[in-house]
Amino acid sequence: MSQAEEIALKGRGELRDQLPQAASRRTTFYGTLFRNELSSTFRRWRTLALLCVLAAVPVLVGIAVKIETGGDSSSGPSGNGPAFISQITNNGLFLVFTALAATLPFFLPMAIGVIAGDAIAGEANAGTLRYLLVAPAGRTRLLLTKYATVMTFCLVATLVVALSALTVGAILFPLGDLTTISGTRITFAEGLGRALLIALVVAASLIGVAALGLFVSTLTNSGIAAMATTVGLLITVQILDQIPQLHALQPYFFSHYWLSFADLMREPVYWDDLVKNLGLQSLYAAVFGSAAWARFMAKDITT
Repeated sequence: MSQAEEIALKGRGELRDQLPQAASRRTTFYGTLFRNELSSTFRRWRTLALLCVLAAVPVLVGIAVKIETGGDSSSGPSGNGPAFISQITNNGLFLVFTALAATLPFFLPMAIGVIAGDAIAGEANAGTLRYLLVAPAGRTRLLLTKYATVMTFCLVATLVVALSALTVGAILFPLGDLTTISGTRITFAEGLGRALLIALVVAASLIGVAALGLFVSTLTNSGIAAMATTVGLLITVQILDQIPQLHALQPYFFSHYWLSFADLMREPVYWDDLVKNLGLQSLYAAVFGSAAWARFMAKDITT
């Protein structure tokens, strides 16, 4: 074998050795970028304050029900409160479902809107977006990292509500087997499983809001403006969803099927509205996620 062939074979061997190392470095870099985004998001006082507010809602609901009923499990609270509220005194696990029903229309999407709206605009306003793009992440991967961070916050925020409600429910009310909406009895363990499934469905119901907030965040360099616009859009859609004259359009509003998670407490489970909800959220995520990508790729970042 000639010296030239030996050099060529050696070069190819070194290239094969370098390719896995380069792929490993890229994987490590993107993992580090995601961890840094998570750490930065969850260290902010604004994020912690939002999680504290979400955790306080089940506490307030549980205390209010306890005071109104005087601890008597034979009498439920009066009025037209959130779904499942009349069952809380019989079983504290129903506080989980009630808290999620109470926070989903406003508190949870508002928190997601704040985090998503600040994702890109906040970095641009602080002057750090340009430095993030100097790193070999690329705009697409940075945007995906931001969206993954917002989705992680969706899950964490939902679980905070559920765990807070479960803790308060266990302290203030009895626990045990529970009755579904259909009137059938299920064990407490099965009820816990359904509570976890409901929490996951609620978190998935917010992916459309997350994509919408991320898109708005790419339109401005002001984090406050992006957050205010996202929350304003949330409130507007909620109002429009309550106007009877718009019934033909309401099935296309991202909030229309949010409370369909209650169908998971039926026996058998009603899947129609649940599937419509998840399909609608996926559509919103695809449309506004694509719009956010197109806008971010063309965005002139000078600061």
